[in-house]
Parts: sequence; C-alpha cells; structure tokens
Amino acid sequence: MSWQVQQAKQRFSELIRRTLEEGPQVVTRHGEEVVVLVPAAEFRSSREQRADLAEFLLGGPDFDLLELERGLQLPRTAELQE
Repeated sequence: MSWQVQQAKQRFSELIRRTLEEGPQVVTRHGEEVVVLVPAAEFRSSREQRADLAEFLLGGPDFDLLELERGLQLPRTAELQE
C-alpha cells in the first residue's frame, strides 16, 4: 500500500501494524515515493545478504594477477536484418 506523508503521520500505528502484517509500505510526498517502511527483521536480513555478497565478491580472484591474452583476430561481421 502507498501512504501520503500526512496520512502516514496521522495513522502511524496503523502504518506499523500493516507493515508487520502485510509487508513493506511505501510513503509518498507530492506523488513521489520517498521511503519504504519494512519490518526490522527484513531490514536486518537484507543488510546481512548485502554484506555476504560484498564479502563474496571481494574474496574472489585478483584479476590483476591473472595473465589474460586477447586473440589478435579481427571482430567478425554480422548481418543485420530489418
């Protein structure tokens, strides 16, 4: 569900309840989405997953140490259909 800022302020308890029961709630200002309210457990989980992905990528091979060579062949031509 989407909430306008004024509506979210006036019905904050309901906003929290619906977030916990229904999932993330979007708050808009002047018709533009400005924030999303999510349950704390979901927020923590997403941050942990992001950290795990960063660790995974940073723990990969050091490509500067790899000896990669590119072939000297010219690129192949492709026929484009209209």
